[in-house]
Amino acid sequence: MANPYKAKFITRDISWLSFNARVLQEAADSTVPLRERIRFLGIFSNNLDEFFRVRVATLKRMVQLGNKNNIHLENNPQEILDEIQMIVLNQQGEFARIWNDITEELKSKQIFLLTEKELNDAQQKFIRDHYEEVVSTEVIPLMIENIVSFPALRDKSIYLGVVMWQKDNTLKRKYALIEIPTKTLGRFIILPNENAEAHHIILLEDIIRYNLPSIFSYFGYDQYQSAIFKVTRDAEIDIEDDIATGIIQKLEKGIKNRKKAKPVRFVYDLEMDAGLLEYLIRRMNFTKRDNLIPGGRIHNFRDFMNFPSSIFNETTHRSKPFDHPQIDSKRVSDVVLEKDILLNFPYHTFTPIIDLIREAAFDPDVISIKITCYRLAAQSKIINALINAVRNGKEVTVMLELRARFDEVANIEWKNRLEEEGAKVLVEIPNTKVHSKICVIKKKTKENKWFFYGFISTGNLNEQTATVYADHCLLTANQKIMDDINKMFAFLEQPKTRHHLLKYLKHIIPSPHIVKKEMLQLIDAEIKQAQKRKPASIILKMNSLSDQEMIQKLYEAARAGVQLKLIIRGICCMLTEHHKFELHVKAISIVDEYLEHARVWVFHNKGKEKIFISSADWMRRNLEHRVEATCPIWNDVLKKELLDILDIQLQDNVKARKLDNELSNEYVQNNKPKVRSQIEIYKYLFNKTRQEQ
Repeated sequence: MANPYKAKFITRDISWLSFNARVLQEAADSTVPLRERIRFLGIFSNNLDEFFRVRVATLKRMVQLGNKNNIHLENNPQEILDEIQMIVLNQQGEFARIWNDITEELKSKQIFLLTEKELNDAQQKFIRDHYEEVVSTEVIPLMIENIVSFPALRDKSIYLGVVMWQKDNTLKRKYALIEIPTKTLGRFIILPNENAEAHHIILLEDIIRYNLPSIFSYFGYDQYQSAIFKVTRDAEIDIEDDIATGIIQKLEKGIKNRKKAKPVRFVYDLEMDAGLLEYLIRRMNFTKRDNLIPGGRIHNFRDFMNFPSSIFNETTHRSKPFDHPQIDSKRVSDVVLEKDILLNFPYHTFTPIIDLIREAAFDPDVISIKITCYRLAAQSKIINALINAVRNGKEVTVMLELRARFDEVANIEWKNRLEEEGAKVLVEIPNTKVHSKICVIKKKTKENKWFFYGFISTGNLNEQTATVYADHCLLTANQKIMDDINKMFAFLEQPKTRHHLLKYLKHIIPSPHIVKKEMLQLIDAEIKQAQKRKPASIILKMNSLSDQEMIQKLYEAARAGVQLKLIIRGICCMLTEHHKFELHVKAISIVDEYLEHARVWVFHNKGKEKIFISSADWMRRNLEHRVEATCPIWNDVLKKELLDILDIQLQDNVKARKLDNELSNEYVQNNKPKVRSQIEIYKYLFNKTRQEQ
């Protein structure tokens, strides 16, 4: 039967820009500590860079290819691109306004970001010496007028465009480019000053600007003008269906090609010399329909995530993670063999995950460790523990997803290191990414029988991001759960011949496809209850909600009277307001100091709530093109803990924004006591720790 309510959807990319606007709101919020406001500007900038590298690049491909290739097309990709351009320009103006406010507040705190024209004599000598001693060997100017083939400028780099001329001959001008070596030297240099209470900082590019007469002294020019710009390139890697070429060779070729990929955005200083601007646009083959974004003097604000923190005397609410009360001073494996443990990052420490693997590496009764890895820390303790396990004679199998975007190079290096040590590394399932976060450890008993324990998580096995990403991880020895995870690894080891195993999991709900079918059935069950005028409700927390089939089913639920509560951090393509909805849909997004990354789904189920944690968002890619794992929570204590955390978040009236049809990003406001959920969750979990110790 045809769906009687054919609803529209919010465009995915426009919804994402609305999410990034919420990040910008944090930078604008004067109640947020100043260094955190600067960090949020950096996050906003980094997010936008990746958005252009991936989504805008994809839309441009759609415009070019149309239906010639077998690709999933957005409706009217050119219209979406035009709307993106308008929104980004508006956000750029808001960004500049916020940065101006922040620089004024920095000055009030005796923190000054100086340009090359604002230095005293001692500071001028300092940057001359600093340039000669530290910077000069990293600077290689390109005289671009003399280059027949214009160089492929690096993505993620910033460039100083330089115009040179003689005072008595303004018509004869020369152009040059300098790549600013921020990767090797950093962006911020603290300057000497006589006032001990004041802090003077200069950017690396401004040190180079000051030294332009020295750099180009050979040419005899006496007038210089310069401006910063950057180019954003298509970051998508095409993996050709060439059976003869291995995944490693394909990725290495793709990474190499990414450096020369088509530019999708050109961001420049509005004060750039008009002749140089026109020259650059022409040489890089940009058109008027391309994303040409004028801005201020500073670009690549993502570097400001590392703005010098030592100069601030501020405090934030970010408190030190604490040990889970049932693990404190105990062997993690001993505790997990007795009871299920739920770790809630970043409130709980990540250490138990590392310790669980480390203990298994030395346990003489442990036979094997199998684990999936997606994005790892730069100096991964997880990998070190796995290597030690191999050295101790354990069978170690690592499903390492090499195609984790922007982590491909690091993951190839991890693959090589693990294989050198003797671990078995799985790397490829054609057309499917492995995004699940699972681990199974096989151990023998005194009776020489086998049993399994391990974990399943909503977030990456990364001890660095675990300090800022809010996630849940279930540590368990429940054999029903572990048997299913073991079957998932049997599939991962031989995906071509064992694909059927995913259909026979009894408790873990996997994707591709299966989790979507199961969730649709659970929503249908709630709809039937609502139609009988019985209690029916669904709580969904996730990063993104964009799958149209799932949203249509949620529309149906809303029309039937199912109480829907959504906590969606990022993309939300669902219209949450409609006169045909029997009950108002409560939909919020929480953007605060920690990044809300967990996926938790709750179904009323006639009063016997079904609660799941998952690695999957409700996006087409997660539900149909990735291996994901969704795990039921059965333990009543842990179910209550998750429900309590969700309830705290649903009460947030400080950092929660309404997700409405207009993408207004209005803060939730009411007359109830102030609830900042991340602070209250910390208190809630910390108090539980004190009570259980």
